[in-house]
Formats: sequence, C-alpha cells, structure tokens
Amino acid sequence: MAGGGESSAPGHAALSKLLEALVECWEREDEEFRELRRRSADWKFIEEQPPHLRAALIYFIERGDRYVAARIAGLTVEEFDELRRRANIPVVV
Repeated sequence: MAGGGESSAPGHAALSKLLEALVECWEREDEEFRELRRRSADWKFIEEQPPHLRAALIYFIERGDRYVAARIAGLTVEEFDELRRRANIPVVV
C-alpha cells in the first residue's frame, strides 16, 4: 500500500474542481429561480397578508422551501400551496 496516498491526490483535485463547479451551477440556478419567483409574485396580495403569512411567502420566494414556509405560516403544505398560488408564486424545480 506504499504510495497509495500519492496516487489519490490528482483524483482528489479533480473531484474538488467538479464539486466547486456543481456548487457554482446550483448557486446560479437558485438565483435564477429566486428572480423568477420575485417577478411572478403578486406583491400587493403579499403585502396585504398578516405578518406571519407575509413572512412565510417572502421566505418561500427567497428560499423555495414550501415545508419551512408552511411551518412559518402555521399551515399544512397543502394550505400553504393554496396561499402561494393566490400570491402567484410559482414552484420552480
């Protein structure tokens, strides 16, 4: 097994670069999705909501996580989805 560590170093560097590229790609996608949700949202409707619902809708716009947004709103995911639809916020995958 002598020298085994040396041969894995180039593979590790390549894997590290691949992971960095994937993270950059995911970050760009996340920002594009966030912008789409922001542009599509009915901000007048959102601003008219009680603070906890408004916070949940804004959280969803920024993060895209329906489960956490539903918990913030104190709703089931299905109930939050109905609110999200009324606010014209798309689910982007």
